[in-house]
Amino acid sequence: MNHPVSRVIHTGQALVDVVVEVPDLPARGQNVMAASATDYAGGAVTVLVAAARFGATCVHAGAHGTGPHGDLVRAALEREGITASAPPVADLDTGICVVMVEPSAERTFVTTLGAERHISVESLSTSDPRPGDLVCVTGFSLALASTGVPLLAWLQALDPAVVVVLDPGAAFADLSEHVRLAMLELTDVWSSNAEEAEAILRTVGQEPPADLADLTTAVAPLLRGDAVAIVRDGPEGCAVHVGEETTYVPGFPQTPVDTNGAGDTHTGALLAEVAAGTPWVEGCRRANAAAAIKVTRRGPESAPTATEVDDFLAGR
Repeated sequence: MNHPVSRVIHTGQALVDVVVEVPDLPARGQNVMAASATDYAGGAVTVLVAAARFGATCVHAGAHGTGPHGDLVRAALEREGITASAPPVADLDTGICVVMVEPSAERTFVTTLGAERHISVESLSTSDPRPGDLVCVTGFSLALASTGVPLLAWLQALDPAVVVVLDPGAAFADLSEHVRLAMLELTDVWSSNAEEAEAILRTVGQEPPADLADLTTAVAPLLRGDAVAIVRDGPEGCAVHVGEETTYVPGFPQTPVDTNGAGDTHTGALLAEVAAGTPWVEGCRRANAAAAIKVTRRGPESAPTATEVDDFLAGR
């Protein structure tokens, strides 16, 4: 019997990133001249674009606005063949995230709230997850009751065979203990950077290990069942805990021009690989390569294709 290929479904916020290149951050109350300003579809879109370029069937279950920013987001999804399952929110536009990128490629964010925060159990259910599908959740969705309450209620009602993937973000460790524990009990896959992994361990009174593999191993018991844990460390690569084994997967250091979206690109590429049946360790190796290529390109929508990653790895 043929089984359907797993889909990548994202429940998080699709925003418009207003990216400005600045020589430095301005002092408080002062001004700085930007070298450029460009609008991109960002947030959850970055993960989905990366997954789609790796061949995954992708769905955005989050909310979209009816104004120009919502139109920009939907156009970006349509270009990549990504389905937006929920109808647009009437009379409200999608929010923006101002991203200030410095010459070092470091970035600083200011985010607004818009239509992307108007979700419900009913709107999320339009994505219709099936057993084996990978459903992505971001910690930023849990930071406000307006999105966190319906999201948790919907996740708790899913078929247990749906794979719940948590990208905690910087917000997760600061959530209430009740919300954190409720989400961790639903999490089958944890994917974060090292700082986020260290923060969650500190909330449960553990001193984070310095070694990346040990750090990843320490996160895994906080999740449900035999969950998978992935912890990234930028150009150093990542570690992945699967079953009883943790593997360090080296990265591919590059000279970056824009690190915005590198972690999301890693997540999207990895989930697409896993959805297609690639083992987790090899999927992480390919995701490391995808993130390495992405930081050499400007904008959050600049994830490479699977073929570009093939060519990149062929020379290594």
